[in-house]
Parts: sequence; structure tokens; C-alpha cells
Amino acid sequence: MLNPQLYGIAVNWDDIPATDVRPGVRRKVYATDEVVLAWHELSVGMTLNPHHHDDFDQLVLILGGRCNYYVDGVANPMGTGSMLLVPRGAEHYVEPTEGPCINLDVFAPPRADFLAHAWRPGQG
Repeated sequence: MLNPQLYGIAVNWDDIPATDVRPGVRRKVYATDEVVLAWHELSVGMTLNPHHHDDFDQLVLILGGRCNYYVDGVANPMGTGSMLLVPRGAEHYVEPTEGPCINLDVFAPPRADFLAHAWRPGQG
């Protein structure tokens, strides 16, 4: 059943607290029953984190800065407004080249390990 408290509520990223994930990486997570949005502020020189996930695709949108976004070893130069679909199972990571690099990831279905950290309307 869908959560009716999530509908008809305007939300601003500035109202969602950020979490320091590791040096050079800050994250804000917003989730509905159908999708997770993960906002990342990435610093040039951050520790790179090659990984993959088998349960979902990942849509990447760069909102600011510049980066190389690697998918299966191929560098994809990206800047503000660039989008990239990472298929499930593909090894990927982001390397900021001009920062801060603001990266918005969209996960559908929702990424289960991010749900526990997701901000919901009504939270402080």
C-alpha cells in the first residue's frame, strides 16, 4: 500500500539534513514508496568507490560541477545537466574533476540500504 503522507507535500533539498558518508562525500536521501533520490556533494580528490548492484538500475544526473563517471571501465565526462543510466550489475564510480560536484542518483525500485537513512515529510 502506498504511503498517503508522501503525496501533495512540497520538499526542498535545503530542508533535508546531509550525512557525511566518508571524506569528501555528503549525502541527502529522499524516498517514496516507488523511488529513492540520493543527492551527493562530492569533492575533487575524494576516495573513489568502484561498486555494483544487481537489484536495480541507477539514473545519474549531475546538478553542478564536473566529473568522469565510469561504467565498466569507460569514462563518461559529465557536467551540469548530464545524465547517465547505469545498468544493474555494471561496475561504476564517479571521479569529480571540478567541484563541488553535485550528483543526484535515482533508484527505482527503491534502494533498500538507503531507505533507513531517507528523510520523510514531517521529520526535522
